[in-house]
Amino acid sequence: MLTPLEEKILQFITHHIAREGHAPTLTEIGAALSIRSKGTVHRYVAALVRKGHLQRTGRNWRGIRLTGENSRRLTILPLLGRIAAGRPIEAITDQKEINFSDLLLGPDRYALKVRGDSMIDAGIYDGDLIIIRHTDTAANGDIVVALIDGEEVTLKRLKKHGARVELIPANRKLASMVYPAERVRIQGVVVGQVRLF
Repeated sequence: MLTPLEEKILQFITHHIAREGHAPTLTEIGAALSIRSKGTVHRYVAALVRKGHLQRTGRNWRGIRLTGENSRRLTILPLLGRIAAGRPIEAITDQKEINFSDLLLGPDRYALKVRGDSMIDAGIYDGDLIIIRHTDTAANGDIVVALIDGEEVTLKRLKKHGARVELIPANRKLASMVYPAERVRIQGVVVGQVRLF
């Protein structure tokens, strides 16, 4: 059970991590919540660590991390409805949530930053971040991370032709690449994409 001030401090730390990518200092917490004593802030943050809401890594207070349910606050957004990208539709709001932990995160996931325009017709542009599920197998039609000859890696759509593998770009200006299957190793399959504006 948290005291009202502990809850406020936890909320501030959560929002700060979401916005800045790291925990606030004790001074920043005190300034935001009008607490003049750094010692008081220290006691409350230490209590949140003891109660299991925060985890401290290293000696610096910037090493504070959220734990358990608190860390999920960073990866859940409200889903408020639908919006038309064509003809207008009736504005109906839903009160649901999108859990990005379930969609994009996991022990077998990693992110890559795209360079180049070979997948633009699939909506993957230069500078986008793609989320990959690590696997060494893929089905025809999957967009894969393919390692060629153990040296070069590329992002293409996979098509298997028996003993040959075709890596197909999603750009009409570019040609497919065809290799003997033993020259291509699948390193992952695209499961998501992030584009920041």
